[in-house]
Order: sequence, then structure tokens, then C-alpha cells
Amino acid sequence: MIKELAITEHPVSACVPPNYRVTLRCRAKGSGLLQYQWFQSEDEEVPGATQPDLVITAKKTQVYVCRVNDKHSNCVFSEWVKVKVWQILRADIPLTWQGQPQIVVHPRSVTIKHNEELKLLSIAFGIPPPRYQWYLNGNLLQDQTKETLLIKKADKDHQGTYLCSVSNVLEETWTEPAEVNIEPPKKTTAGRCYATDKVALLIGNLNYSNHPNLIAPMMDVHELANLLQALNFRVVSLLNTTKEEMTAAIQEYVKLLDKGVYALFYYAGHGYENSGRNYLVPIDAPQPYRRENCISVQRTMQQMQEKHTALNVVLLDTCRKWYNKDCAPSEVKPLVPLGNTVYGYATSEDAEAYEVQDGSRSSGIFTKYLNKHILLEEKVTHVLEQVSEDLGRDPLIIGKQVMEIKHTLNEPRALTDQVCTTGHTVELRERNQNWSRANELPERRVLKFPCGTEVEISFSALFSNMITVFATVKKTGWKTMDCSVSLQSTPVMEDVFSSSDDSTDGMGSLLLSGPDDADCSLRLSGLQKLKRNLILKVDLHYTSTDSRQRMVESKQEDIGKPLVAKCELHKSAKPLERREGKVMAATFQAPPQRATTYTPLGQPCRPSTRKAENAREHNEPEENDESEILNLAFSSLGQKSTCT
Repeated sequence: MIKELAITEHPVSACVPPNYRVTLRCRAKGSGLLQYQWFQSEDEEVPGATQPDLVITAKKTQVYVCRVNDKHSNCVFSEWVKVKVWQILRADIPLTWQGQPQIVVHPRSVTIKHNEELKLLSIAFGIPPPRYQWYLNGNLLQDQTKETLLIKKADKDHQGTYLCSVSNVLEETWTEPAEVNIEPPKKTTAGRCYATDKVALLIGNLNYSNHPNLIAPMMDVHELANLLQALNFRVVSLLNTTKEEMTAAIQEYVKLLDKGVYALFYYAGHGYENSGRNYLVPIDAPQPYRRENCISVQRTMQQMQEKHTALNVVLLDTCRKWYNKDCAPSEVKPLVPLGNTVYGYATSEDAEAYEVQDGSRSSGIFTKYLNKHILLEEKVTHVLEQVSEDLGRDPLIIGKQVMEIKHTLNEPRALTDQVCTTGHTVELRERNQNWSRANELPERRVLKFPCGTEVEISFSALFSNMITVFATVKKTGWKTMDCSVSLQSTPVMEDVFSSSDDSTDGMGSLLLSGPDDADCSLRLSGLQKLKRNLILKVDLHYTSTDSRQRMVESKQEDIGKPLVAKCELHKSAKPLERREGKVMAATFQAPPQRATTYTPLGQPCRPSTRKAENAREHNEPEENDESEILNLAFSSLGQKSTCT
């Protein structure tokens, strides 16, 4: 009689520092000599890992599973485990450590303003990984059970002493207390002004075909979008756009504007200034920079003003240097002064803007301080002045980057002004319909497979042209075991961020934010390129309890055109552009995009630049000398910087 093959000891997950040696144990019982094989993904074997114990030196976060075979060709899989690696530079782990929770990052006391975001962090190593529970003034916080305590809008009720309990099966320990003070709200000086609506378009370009890639725009756009939504702005946020797509997006954005509306346009990426005209560089722009390949900021502002908006704010986190002297600026006739325009430049004329790695993430240094102050209930120009003052005190860029503010504002208008729709309901209804197209996610759904297993498909979006699909096994068929799920899309939508590591720059965890119990995820970017409905192929892998064979069942699901794909930007852009009385073609094919290169903590920074490039002889710019700012960063702040 054949003895049933079964796992008697499953491996245990771990949370450890880099280069820590972890032993994963799997034990099974069965007939005869058992064979073990470890895997680090669905079908990727760990070379030479054929023993019950797998000893690894943890370099990055990875998942593992062990397959056990007996002499009768039966097989069984262990539970999946994750070895999570926190890239902590200083992690003092005792030599006698047995896996009990070891806190390496304690929450810090902070003072924040009313309605600002409160974020406290606690990080601990443990085998198995520790559980977290936050407390405020000794009272358990039911929904705060992760490393990061996050409260979007903190008020006086969130003031007090915070502690975090960190525990696993071996031990429970506590963080040091963190005191949180909440400053009372300030009275607004712009209370008499109001907006009929608030609309924002945010564009971040980082993966360039012909120019150096950037790091910061993704996180900067994401954080600014969240803050503007807290101010009741309708926000459309886009990453990695071509000339044609940027033109179409701006055209659609202008359609949302009307009399009394507050309009905000933000751009982070490569750019330049020529004869007082500012240009934004799409990801497909060739070298050297020429105006016909770029987006004119002044033309965009002109389109905004023609809608008789109550407030126009343009924020540019880009360089303003220019080297191609042979290219003439565009002819944009100025409008009659309307007294409603505010420009916030990350840097001054003929200077560069910088992005720096600040702790565990990268940011444009201008946007870093913009996000710090943008929720203030003050006149928008006063908010930008505080941004300028903070930027001027930053030791990383003293003498290199100075913010510039230009405005024709003659009323105390603030981004925090209330929205009053009285008398504008018709325009509001139309705006609701147009805006929702770019931000509408597919509905959650459950797929039922012939084997009886049910898989839930859900969706999340951090940007208007990027969607993450999550697949979660909700119910297992009565003759199935060891279920797993994989996802594919038709057409294939390139994920330009697939090389980002969840331990680097904080981007992995951001991009994969979704259900904690998801079994599989698929991230799709560049949805503005989608010309037909998106079809998801869901493959269910399982072991049949009858045949003991590994089986696959598939289903396809049509999710339509999600998010900005509904706007069909490829149809919206004007195909022709006039220049000097001649009609010139302005159609650009989107070249293959390259994934952003991220710099792991503890390694030298990648030099890059946002300044204009020109391949012409005698006009070619020199690369920045990075040594000065890097030395300043390490000696003054202990931070690493990437100058752009």
C-alpha cells in the first residue's frame, strides 16, 4: 500500500537585513526516498536546491516554494513563503539572534499642521515576519496594523503619544514613543474668493528614448495628485507621454475649463527655455531639442486663459537652460492682462533643476517643498514664496538652483478656496462626464473556473494612464489544491517600471498597492496608447487531487478601455501644426520605452541631467560635474543626490 505523500513542516517567511543568511526548511512524509526541489517563482528552479533545507543569502525580496516528489511520481508543494529584505544601511542584529522581532527603525516625534498627512514608520526584522499594531495614548488603533501608520488628514484628535507593538510567535516588543503635535488651523486670508470648480493636469516624463532617464517625476506626480485631490481638485495624472499624447491631453484638459474655474498645470521632466519661452520635452523628442518636437508652455497658458478661468497656476519642475541657438522661439501673441496667472518655476532663467535621493526615495527638490506647503490656506503666491524660502535653505542646491515666481494675480486667491457651483450646474454636469472618463476603473468581478475555483479580479490606479490588476483566489474547488494565478493582457501593454525593486526608492510598494491577499498582479502602463478594448487572460494553475497532475485552466475577460484610454488621446491631437505660414507634419511614432534605472541604497548615485542637449558642433552642452553636490550631500546631510 502506498503511503500518502504530505508536507509535515512548511517553510517559514522571514524579514531580514541585506546579506543575511536564511534557512528555509521543508519536511515531508511519504513512500520511499523523497526528492526536494525549491523554486523562486512559478516555474523558476533554484539551481542545486534539492535538499530539504534551502540556505540563501538574502539580497532582495523574493518568494520561494518547495516541491516534494516520491518514487511513485506523486508530488506536493509547500506553502509559498516570502523572504523580505529591508535595505537598511545600519541594522545591528545580535550574533545570537533567533528570529525574535528586532526593531531597527523607531517612529519619530513630529509637529504637523492641521489636515496635513501624518506618517509614522516602524521597521523590524523577524523570523517569522513580525506583526504590527499601533496605539494612540494607550488605545489600540484598529486599522493601523502595518509598518507605516498613515493618516491622510490629521486633526486634533490624532494628537498624542504613539507606540507600536511588534510581535511574532517568539516575542513581543515595543517601539520608542513618538509625540505627535497638531498645529491648529489658520484662518484663511482668502475667504472671500471661491472657485466654480478646480481642475488639474499633471504630467511626469521619466523614461526618455533619446535623453537621460529621470527618477523623481513618478513619485512627485503621485504625491502632488493626492494633495490636490485633498483640495477638491479634479486631477488627471499622466506618466511618460509623447508629443502627440501631450498635445491631446492638454486639448482634453482645456475642455474642462470654464469661467470661474481654478486651473493648475504641473509638469516634471526634461525641459528648456528659449528667448523667454518655455518648452516641455516629450519622451519621444529627438536630439537636439527643437520647438516643433516639444510643447510650448506659453501656448498652453494661452489656451487656459482663453477659457476666462478665475485662476491659472503653472508649476514647472524642469530646467531652463538652452544651447541650440539656431532654433527660433514660437510666435505666441500675448493676451490682454487678465490678472489671474501664476507661474512657479523650479529654477531661475538659464539654470538647471535638480532631483535628489532623499533617504529611501527620490524627488524633485522643488516638488518636495511644494508638496510640503501646498495645503496651506494662504494666497497661492504666498505658498510659493514659502516653497522658495525652503528651497533656498537646502544645502544640496545652494548656489545651483533658485526658484522663480511670476504672477499677475490681483486677488487673494488660494488653492484652498471653496468651490461654489451656484449658477454653473450645467457646465459642472458636463465637466463631471468628461473628467470621469479619464479616472474610471473597471468594476471588480469574480471568475468561476470549471474546476470549481473562483478568482476575484480587482483594479487600482495611481495614475490616469496606469492600472494594476490583482487576481485573488477566493474559493478553491473541492478537487483542487496548490492553486496559483497568472495574468496576461491583449494587447500587451508595456510596463516600463518592471525593473523597479520594491526595496529601492519606495516605488515597488507604491506601484503594487492593492489587496494584501492578492495572489498575482499585472501592472499596465501607457493606457493612452490603447486603441481597442483590453482583454485579460487569467490562467489558473492547480494540482488535481485525483490525478496529482498539475493542471491549467484559462479564462478571458474584456475590461473595456480603462482610465484615460476612454479619452482616445490618439484621436484627439491635431495632426498638423503651423509654423511660419507652412503646414508641417507633427505626427510622432512612440518608440520603445526604456525602464527607469534605480540606484539601490548604499551605491553611488547615477548622474543624469534635465538640461537641454544638442548634438551640433560647438553647441553641445557639457555634462554636470556631480562631485561637488555629491560631496556636499554626504558631508552635510548624509544623503545621496542625483542631479538633473
